[in-house]
Amino acid sequence: MTEYDHEPIRGLPGDLPAGEHILWQGSPEWQTFARSALHNRWVIAYFAALALLGLASDMMFAAGAAVVGGAITLGLLTLFAVLVARTTVYTITNRRVVLRIGIALNKCINLPLALIGSAELRQLQAGHGEIALVLSGSHRLGVATIWPHARPWHLSKPQPMMRALPDAAVVAAILASACAAVVPNEAVVPQRAAKPVPVRSHGLQGAAA
Repeated sequence: MTEYDHEPIRGLPGDLPAGEHILWQGSPEWQTFARSALHNRWVIAYFAALALLGLASDMMFAAGAAVVGGAITLGLLTLFAVLVARTTVYTITNRRVVLRIGIALNKCINLPLALIGSAELRQLQAGHGEIALVLSGSHRLGVATIWPHARPWHLSKPQPMMRALPDAAVVAAILASACAAVVPNEAVVPQRAAKPVPVRSHGLQGAAA
């Protein structure tokens, strides 16, 4: 038994009300999450540099300690990425986006589509990507509440982020279509670009985080 066995519908805190239905559900892919959110490649490079520095200085103990420390750190990051992937469920319905997150303490973040002012798609390797949700109006979400599902470096106005998504462009199109159904006059087709491009409310744009 797990803490999620009580869910009437996977990834949701309760049964869907009348008229609401699921358009898409998915979870982060742990290898991509480890690279994009936890920056494991930089961690490997850092400890490798320490090991090489120890070897160059003929300090074998320091070099060995760097290797061991790097292996432990990388192992912990990998374990965390796997647990995040197993416990996270992103859901898009025709009325809201739901982030079921948390390893030790699970919680569901409900984001009505009308609250999503815009979204930004960041393309990663092999079709993977991340979608940051820019919320309009006032909200009480804090970075600590949604981390690591928060867009980096946006502390004053936290932006929830669906991370390490396989087929991210497809998910972006589904989200854009759902938002268009809520506010059809303000919706735009999702765009992929190397630089941010202006969009109106409920638009999706390609951007680097």
